[in-house]
Amino acid sequence: MQQLSEQEIVRRNALDEMKKLGINPYPQAMYEVNAYAKDILEQFPKDNTLFQEVSMAGRMMSRRIMGAASFTELKDSTGRVQLYIKRDDVCPGEDKTMYNTVFKRLLDIGDFIGIKGFVFTTQMGEITVHVTELTVLSKSLRPLPVVKEKDGQVYDAFTDPDQRYRQRYVDLVVNDPVRKIFEMRARVLRSMREFLNEKGYLEVETPILQSIPGGAAARPFITHHNALDIPLYLRIANELYLKRLIVGGYEGVYEFAKDFRNEGMDRYHNPEFTQMEMYVAYKDYFWMMETTEQMLEKIANDLHGTTKVQVGDNVIDFAAPYKRISILDAIKEKTGIDVSGMNEAELHATCQKLGIETDPSMGKGKLIDEIFGEKCEHTFIQPTFITDYPVEMSPLCKRHRENPELTERFELMVNGKELANAYTELNDPIDQRERFEEQVKLAEKGDDEAMYIDYDFLRALEYGMPPTSGMGIGIDRLTMFMTNQASIQEVILFPQMRPEIQAKVVSSSDFMVLGMPEHWASLMPEAGVAKPEDLAEIKPTVIQQTLNGLRKKKKLDVPAVQMEEIQSWIEKLK
Repeated sequence: MQQLSEQEIVRRNALDEMKKLGINPYPQAMYEVNAYAKDILEQFPKDNTLFQEVSMAGRMMSRRIMGAASFTELKDSTGRVQLYIKRDDVCPGEDKTMYNTVFKRLLDIGDFIGIKGFVFTTQMGEITVHVTELTVLSKSLRPLPVVKEKDGQVYDAFTDPDQRYRQRYVDLVVNDPVRKIFEMRARVLRSMREFLNEKGYLEVETPILQSIPGGAAARPFITHHNALDIPLYLRIANELYLKRLIVGGYEGVYEFAKDFRNEGMDRYHNPEFTQMEMYVAYKDYFWMMETTEQMLEKIANDLHGTTKVQVGDNVIDFAAPYKRISILDAIKEKTGIDVSGMNEAELHATCQKLGIETDPSMGKGKLIDEIFGEKCEHTFIQPTFITDYPVEMSPLCKRHRENPELTERFELMVNGKELANAYTELNDPIDQRERFEEQVKLAEKGDDEAMYIDYDFLRALEYGMPPTSGMGIGIDRLTMFMTNQASIQEVILFPQMRPEIQAKVVSSSDFMVLGMPEHWASLMPEAGVAKPEDLAEIKPTVIQQTLNGLRKKKKLDVPAVQMEEIQSWIEKLK
């Protein structure tokens, strides 16, 4: 059973009354729309002829009833516009039910309505739609949060993050800036797609369920396929499948991919996230740096008309070129310690000296990564390419052409966080096999993020993969930067959260267990008593008054109950 608030009960009663009047609160027929709030407000009265016969649909968001005429506000997908509703216009005949009963009494804030009419300007200078026909399109049974504004101050705003993320549908209705964030996210994707399509690259799709979770160092989610009777993993990356397509003959491919990593959550990480990965044959990581700069410059200009974007307290300039520095030089610059050439034991000792926690399962790559992450990463505010990572950190990356101890890899740091990761891709199948085998050794030491050996991928490389460069960029994090949001949950429509704890619905039996008379027990939920223990804290007179009020409103059809009975029973409970 669902515990209903007083407003929810009122709305359900209005729903029933509409049905009795022969009005379907949820009609099946299409409602033709030919005008939108944004267009009306921007184009009227520049061109009056466009808006002589408008048909609109949306939510009713406010209402001022003034006898035979009223003003209300309609919110559609583009914005809000004022409506003027006159009784005799929407009810031209003798039957005034649609205005007097339906509009004035049975409709509520949040209900969807369709209207037909014409646009005019009121004496106060406000662009308004004069309604000549009103249609109920959908009755809302829950009231929206009522956000009030007075003298520049906002009251009762829907701002609690937990509620906003769980009920994003409400968040989008009452918080217009939130809608803008997700519209800008779509523009980020559109701009990026335009950039890649203009280069002639093919957008593809690769498996989300994989038999081997490859392409990144991360802990996967695991599931089971019943028909095949095999374990499957939600992909942690799509890299190895995209490289197979380069082997297959495509020169450039890209994918906007949902990836999943069974790791921690914070304001920069969600277990389900989106990234774009691209792979282009006959290129290297120097070319990919220039391409990444060009793409980000375009996105910033497309969204903001400038390469300079406000991110928190910083103004980030995405104009090319970006600074470049090797990871080992960055560590030396920020800590004064040269870690190049250090073995595993020396790196453990260096971490201890720097106050960085480690564990025995960490190899050279992870230790260097920890030092950089703790002491360097947050210091790179303007876009910076961190390059030339040690081989141990990059099992899928080609060795550096000048130093075989390093790889041709970069990570792009923006505002102290990684935004993109790219390689000159390893296409030597023998070297790749050895790198995978080193990952197996790390897994045997207890590293649960070490990569698996993908034998089919090795087989693909043995058929031959041309020189290739690949890059992955986090769409969620990029959207955070482009919309100036401090949390990844603000740019994901439905971020992962713990399930809501559903309140137990009380029944008469919960009270009867404690010895309450049956006729009283059945009334307790109606009186708003959530659980039997609350009775000891509630004054009997409050319960009596609540029940009397319900009976006067004909919500309860029960015999009168003597006050002494209540008092006696609650005293026993105490």
